[in-house]
Amino acid sequence: MLQLLLILVVVALVAGMLGFSGLAGAAATLAKIVAGIMLIGIVIILIMAMMGLAILF
Repeated sequence: MLQLLLILVVVALVAGMLGFSGLAGAAATLAKIVAGIMLIGIVIILIMAMMGLAILF
């Protein structure tokens, strides 16, 4: 997930610098969505860890 987020951020920055505003906006929006999903997942894992539930990876 983190790799996807970094790729989207780089694509948004490069597209913005080259003048592709539509592509930059789409990549930035997807990056925001992926970041939100990651944050929600991290919060859920932390809550489960504080409750003492075993999480198997």
